[in-house]
Amino acid sequence: MKGNDEFGCLDNPITSESKPPNPRTPSFGLQSPTTDGVLKPCKKSLVRHPSLQVKSKALDIAIGNGYEVENRGAEFTPIIRSGAWADIGFRTRMEDVYLRIDDFTHDYSLKKCADVPNAFYGVFDGHGGKHAADFACYHLPRFIVEDQNFPEEIERVVASAFLQTDTAFAEACALDSALASGATALAALVLGRMLVVANVGDCRAVLCRRGKAIEMSRDHKPNCNRERKRIEALGGSVYDGYLNGQLNVARALGDWHIEGMKDASGGPLSAEPELMTADLTEEDEFLIIGCDGLWDVFRSQNAVDFARRRLQEHNDPAMCSKDLVDEALKRKSEDNLTVVVVCFQSNPPPNLVAPRARVRRSFSAEGLRELQSLLDGLGN
Repeated sequence: MKGNDEFGCLDNPITSESKPPNPRTPSFGLQSPTTDGVLKPCKKSLVRHPSLQVKSKALDIAIGNGYEVENRGAEFTPIIRSGAWADIGFRTRMEDVYLRIDDFTHDYSLKKCADVPNAFYGVFDGHGGKHAADFACYHLPRFIVEDQNFPEEIERVVASAFLQTDTAFAEACALDSALASGATALAALVLGRMLVVANVGDCRAVLCRRGKAIEMSRDHKPNCNRERKRIEALGGSVYDGYLNGQLNVARALGDWHIEGMKDASGGPLSAEPELMTADLTEEDEFLIIGCDGLWDVFRSQNAVDFARRRLQEHNDPAMCSKDLVDEALKRKSEDNLTVVVVCFQSNPPPNLVAPRARVRRSFSAEGLRELQSLLDGLGN
């Protein structure tokens, strides 16, 4: 599926079981989409998630020790273009959802950041059902824009929004147990020339900087040393690569119904995102965001090389997204496939000419003797 409208695309925001992604209860204080499909922010101001009012140890890891891509360029204003494509693949049902908003402030009727490029992109990979993915796709951007500290404290606001979404979904599941499910999530925001990526789970964002792949997220797998230590410190375990022998991700939204994963006081399954930021420069060409179905068959640099060639051919991010999905299907990806490509310039990526390397050549002593022997033989 391709999203062409300004708001982006949600693949079936109401699930096949006709369960709404958000229950109509006053505790949420949220409005429904209007008839034209545009979401209007609710008037009630949101505050930070309680766990962010005072820095917690876990949050210090997620934000304080986050990553910042080196800035090597003069002032640059990105020209944002994007496209997306999704395919059910070889699965029997589609549990991926994505969101693509090239003009964040316009679609959410915001005055802040209106004079600079601003955009929001998200991919949400559901498991055990699609309800958590639908819920996060609808609520996460709203929690961000309605935070009173947006956009001044953007990293903390985004981290708070992930936790707010997870807590709100727990409340929804308490009202309707049929919503029980989980989802990995990755959100990318562009504010001016600043790129912010927040990730929970194994979706991935890769920045193309003059042909080089720069990973803007890390896969949260239980086998990773850092995640394993955190899991074990919180009473969980990793068995055969699975968290508590049940989930193959170490961080996710939802999954409140799985015993021993998370509760109000915490748990080994974390919803705290890991953030990475970068100041975009003229060397930054595009960003690829994809669920794990893409990365099962593409390495990051391989995906960048493939997308770069396609953009040089047609310079269309939507077609490029479809090209990546189609290629992943050819490579026998066994999962749902969702890809969003965001271009930061109006022109296609330029051809790169590798500088001729200056190599210092030398002969070994053995090589010199062999050469001397050969020259002596020619002389005779």
